Amino acid sequence: MRYLILSDLHSNLAALEAAMEIIGDKYDRFVCLGDIVGYGPDANEVTDRVRAMKPVAVVRGNHDKACCGITDASDFTANARAAALWTRDQLTPENLDYLRALAQGPQPVGDYQIVHGSIRDEDEYVFHPREAIESLGLTTVPITFFGHTHMQGGFVLRDDNRVQVLRVSVAEGAGNATLELDPAAKYMINPGSIGQPRDGDARAGFVFYDDHTHVVEYWRLPYDIKKTQAAMKKAKLPQPLIDRLALGR
Repeated sequence: MRYLILSDLHSNLAALEAAMEIIGDKYDRFVCLGDIVGYGPDANEVTDRVRAMKPVAVVRGNHDKACCGITDASDFTANARAAALWTRDQLTPENLDYLRALAQGPQPVGDYQIVHGSIRDEDEYVFHPREAIESLGLTTVPITFFGHTHMQGGFVLRDDNRVQVLRVSVAEGAGNATLELDPAAKYMINPGSIGQPRDGDARAGFVFYDDHTHVVEYWRLPYDIKKTQAAMKKAKLPQPLIDRLALGR
């Protein structure tokens, strides 16, 4: 089975559409690691698209919770909170209900599981090996796909009990890098962000995972950032959120 795994779409329709042009029908099943909405200008369009793709599993992200009213965004930065409250006012009743009903991770899918933040806490950021090893110690599942940090890559725990950082390099333009998984190791794999990359690369990121060959394909591709920025400006979303899209930060 070939899975398409998307995370942190953040209401960025231009990025999602660019990704789907390349993705096409090159997958069997689709899963989403959360943060469908927040930050960007296209909350309903992106949520509608995700729903139409009929994911086999979705977990909620912290922005999904804030934008649908489960949380009050009091722990967000001022700019993120402003975008969340704006998004809440834009969402249709149907999409608000959809976001409110999203499951909390971890959720099992095939031979892996999905979370938004970490295995132990859906809102925890996993940036460093010390955070990864604490999560990986809580599970016997060999592969966990996670988002939240918007940084493509991940971590691997081998039998010497040391965690290695997985660093990904994809050439300019649209392309991919592959990772063949070691059956004796445990992994936390981050597909990167579709709508709000934060690893210094402004291109949208996602992964495919093949549970037969046990290969992960990390993808990056350019999209029309100026189109999203123009829509954000029209919506009067905070300027720093508009500017950062072009920086991948």
